Amino acid sequence: MDYSRKISERLWNLPDKGELESKREETFIDDIIQKSHIEKELLSNLDGIKTVFDGGAGCGRFSILLAEHGCEVTHFDISQPMIDKAKELAEKAGVLDKITFVKGALEDLSEFKDKSFDMVVSFDAPISYTYPNQEKVIGELTRICGKRIVISVSSRLGCLPCVSNPLQKNQFILDKNCDDPFVKWCIENRENAVDSFAFNKNNLTELLEKGLLGGEEEIAEYEKGGTPWCITYTFMPDELEEILKRFGVKNIKLAGPGAYARTIPNELLVKIMNDPKQRSEFLEFCYRYDSNPFVCGMGKDNLLAKGEM
Repeated sequence: MDYSRKISERLWNLPDKGELESKREETFIDDIIQKSHIEKELLSNLDGIKTVFDGGAGCGRFSILLAEHGCEVTHFDISQPMIDKAKELAEKAGVLDKITFVKGALEDLSEFKDKSFDMVVSFDAPISYTYPNQEKVIGELTRICGKRIVISVSSRLGCLPCVSNPLQKNQFILDKNCDDPFVKWCIENRENAVDSFAFNKNNLTELLEKGLLGGEEEIAEYEKGGTPWCITYTFMPDELEEILKRFGVKNIKLAGPGAYARTIPNELLVKIMNDPKQRSEFLEFCYRYDSNPFVCGMGKDNLLAKGEM
């Protein structure tokens, strides 16, 4: 088994992952923007869609949404805590009977036949965590897809500014007084993050050229019994488009959720989010701006792609 898969399994199966991940949209504005963008994309592409495979479905944010809109959904994830939380939320939403929950890794989709699903989706970059098998995984996702595919992967151009900005997540904190442990860490660590920061051209150049976040240090930490963040492959827009075309995907469109919002300071983002009218109009404008192909690579974290088989 590759280290990427072993690291991912250990990280995402931490007992608190299900609960923490289910609250991201209550905590971080960039998550609100990204999920809103994906929701708009999905709901505008459900014509003729009855069955859906959600790969790396997490706590069910989109598998539940799709079930609520009449789809039969296969919720596929590597994490039992995530699946357990998704079942709880699906039951509350009244759609538990429309979702089939499967525990597994994206590296192995052999149990599913060709064109098993009308639509295949995979969001928040689980594909990027399968390095060095990311292209094979995309191929497998297209293999089981009958009509339409929508995926998001880690964006190389989007990640590069984040690497040079240890405060990048602070910009998107919705409520600085909330109990979320990561929010508290971001706030408490702010001064130290600035003091210890040093621009490193060599590291950025290597990321730009090779696209890889993580490697030997994460493997060493894993071997010591730790739970490092997943080794992550980041995609360039033209690279992702070429891979999808190679696997037969047509009419490909790319987007960069969060591209517009990353230009706005935290104080203004919080003000917008706390006013229902401004929030609604802002998310609509973000969707339109972030869907422009000229900014697709500069999404906050992810590069979104949709296409037809």
